[in-house]
Parts: sequence; structure tokens; C-alpha cells
Amino acid sequence: MPVDWFGYVYAATVAAGGIMGYAKAGSIPSLGAGLAFGALLGYGAHLNSQDTPRPLLQLGTSLFLAGLMGARWNRSGKLMPAGMVCMLSVAALVKNLATYNRYLMPAGTKAP
Repeated sequence: MPVDWFGYVYAATVAAGGIMGYAKAGSIPSLGAGLAFGALLGYGAHLNSQDTPRPLLQLGTSLFLAGLMGARWNRSGKLMPAGMVCMLSVAALVKNLATYNRYLMPAGTKAP
């Protein structure tokens, strides 16, 4: 499989958002969450770049971020940062489902 550049950029964007949240508002939870989710997404992009992609980590993390940040966006009505992360997460979900759908199979079955 080719390198999952979209996944790596998505991971870097989430991590950078956490760093920006800390730099602008001194928010340690933003820093921790941004770096943790960025690391998970980066490792997920690494797993997707293997000969047999394993997209579940990145899909699960993207789904969680889309839900969490979508709820925050709904409450606050502010596009930045919650709305942007929600939209990026939904885009990552759609892209990963379209690209790696044949690797999402029930347990006990073998990869093609």
C-alpha cells in the first residue's frame, strides 16, 4: 500500500491544534489530548501504510473525535477548533472507509 499521507497530515494537524490550544490559552488538557490523539492517528496512518493495511485504529479514533468535537461544536457554535476538527474527522472517516473497506471484515476471516 502507498503511504497514507492524508492520515499523517491529519495526525499532525490534531497534534498542532493541541499545541496551539496550549500556546494561546495555556490549556494543558488541550495539549495532552491533542498530542495523544495525534499520536494515535499517526500510528494509525503507519498501520494503514503497511502491505496489509489495518485501518481500525484510525477509524475508531476519527469516529471518536468526530463525535466529541461535533458535540462541542454543537454546544459552542464556534467553527474553531471544534468544528474544524469535526469536519476533518468526518473527512478522514469517509476517506478511510472508501479506501480500506475491503480490509474491514468480520473476525476470523482472512485478508484478500
